[in-house]
Amino acid sequence: MSPPPRTYYCAYILETQKTRVPTGRTTKTHIHLPSITASNIILIIRDDAALASQYVADYIIERITAFNPTPERPFVLGLPTGSSPVLIYRHLVQRHKAGDISFKHVVTFNMDDHSFMYKHFFSHVDVAPENINILNGNAVDLEAECHDYEEKIKKVGGIELFLGGIGPDGHIAFNEPGSSLKSRTRVKTLAYDTIIANSRFFNNDLTQVPRMALTVGVQTVLDAREVVVIITGPHKAAALQKCIEGGVNHMWTLSSLQLHPHPMIVVDEDATLELQVKTVKYFKSIEMVANELGFRQMLPRTRKRDSVIEDHITSSAEEVSDSKLQVPQINVSRSASTSPVLEPMSARIVSSATTGVQDVLEEPPLLSMSARISS
Repeated sequence: MSPPPRTYYCAYILETQKTRVPTGRTTKTHIHLPSITASNIILIIRDDAALASQYVADYIIERITAFNPTPERPFVLGLPTGSSPVLIYRHLVQRHKAGDISFKHVVTFNMDDHSFMYKHFFSHVDVAPENINILNGNAVDLEAECHDYEEKIKKVGGIELFLGGIGPDGHIAFNEPGSSLKSRTRVKTLAYDTIIANSRFFNNDLTQVPRMALTVGVQTVLDAREVVVIITGPHKAAALQKCIEGGVNHMWTLSSLQLHPHPMIVVDEDATLELQVKTVKYFKSIEMVANELGFRQMLPRTRKRDSVIEDHITSSAEEVSDSKLQVPQINVSRSASTSPVLEPMSARIVSSATTGVQDVLEEPPLLSMSARISS
């Protein structure tokens, strides 16, 4: 399987839907929880990059297995390039060769059009060539190419899980700082820092690195039902800090994850160096409690697929159950509480205080809330 030609880079970027949540508050024991704007984010912390990558690979396999893809209902996966996902692809390939997972009914939308994906992933698994979608940087009409790419994603019902990585400045794919959070697939001029960072793929020759890229926009990826981002290394710690402890900022496109209903970020210890100690303890404690309760933190499917394909799927086929993904259900019962006994203020005044008072104003009768509700 030969890789396609390359002229431009092609990339994905994260996107999400807006969700406002309250900041952390002080508990009775005066332990301050971190004030995190994006408390819906699941942050998984592992000791090193190898363990973080293994966690992500295992998670992807679990989601594909639970989805139970078929030719009529494929699992749509968004994939990145770069140094961050290399170990993830290595784990996926190993699990595939061990017979744990098949990519036969997986459709991919990839961020880059050079040989990276074939070298590290496609050539080693059973993904069908017709299921590989890559932006064509050699297209005569690049604007039409970007539009058609968006249409392809819509036609298969959207991306089920988007895997992403970031740069040191917090950009996802080639959505550089300053990119619109509503952006779609488009041609993007690369920042000089990005050109330098990608020169390693061109024998460190800056003159060979493309100055423009075809990239999936922020909004495109935020439309994915699940977003999983891997971040490793101390050089990306500042970007992680901006995403977790700061607000949404288009100068740090990673922070757009706060707008997604169920984002997951998997990091190594080095990537947490800029986070406050209480923030790290907070997220580690969440995972610890989840483990004690006997279930893993998962990104739930919150939206039904909306595509031409899904119109022909029976309701029974749409519901895929897996015991591994079941979260304990908590039944909350409510019972009516008795109204408090209300007494007038005059009852709290000692009798000596009213001695000699001729006329004491009679207070109006006090009614409980339940008395105002008609039977």
